[in-house]
Amino acid sequence: MSADRDQNDEGRLTARPQAPARVDRPGLRRLGLDPRRDGLVYVPMAHSPERPAPLILMLHGAGGNGHNALGMLQPLADAYGVVLLAPDARQQTWDGIRGGFGPDVAFIDRALEQVFSRCAIDPARIAIGGFSDGASYALSLGLANGDLFSHVIAFSPGFAAPPGRRGRPGVFVTHGTDDAVLPIDACSRRVVPRLTRAGYTVDYREFAGPHTVPPAQARDAVKWFVRGASGAPAAPRQQPG
Repeated sequence: MSADRDQNDEGRLTARPQAPARVDRPGLRRLGLDPRRDGLVYVPMAHSPERPAPLILMLHGAGGNGHNALGMLQPLADAYGVVLLAPDARQQTWDGIRGGFGPDVAFIDRALEQVFSRCAIDPARIAIGGFSDGASYALSLGLANGDLFSHVIAFSPGFAAPPGRRGRPGVFVTHGTDDAVLPIDACSRRVVPRLTRAGYTVDYREFAGPHTVPPAQARDAVKWFVRGASGAPAAPRQQPG
């Protein structure tokens, strides 16, 4: 078993930003890494190799795909100059949710390597985010790879189960108080206090609504990330959805 495979099985990502060999034109494209379950990249209109951009790796919920994940943030990408990467899980949800890390970590690594080779990315502003199962996976991978990810964005997570911890990324969590899929009392209201006790700075937002990502929450998350915030003390703040 190769060293990279060993690290992937431990939830570790090896891809790192570099000077791109080529620069993608702005717009939306497929990754082209898998004919069945692949993923998408969106490069904002103002992207330039002279100005490395922030990157958000966005992960879909159970039964979804990269198109679903990208749609949550793509309307904001041009306004904030953010490159978006949204891979598909190898199966209907992410491997760490199903009980062990490996194939999805390896695919995400390949996707990141491709983006790093074709876009100018600011190494100090790389976020991992997700919704539902994707949020739980983003928290788990993000805390395990805090030497790569400066920020973690979790929309309605169920849990955080990192196989290890590196660094101290800032964390942004939102959750609907009427969520019937991942009830807030059993999920974010337990996850967030555990994160703060572990030393992470968490910006936590509750909103009146179901299992979804309201546009206002998506916008606040991107603004928080792009401005380089490390979060604020975790106290739930009710906001209109």
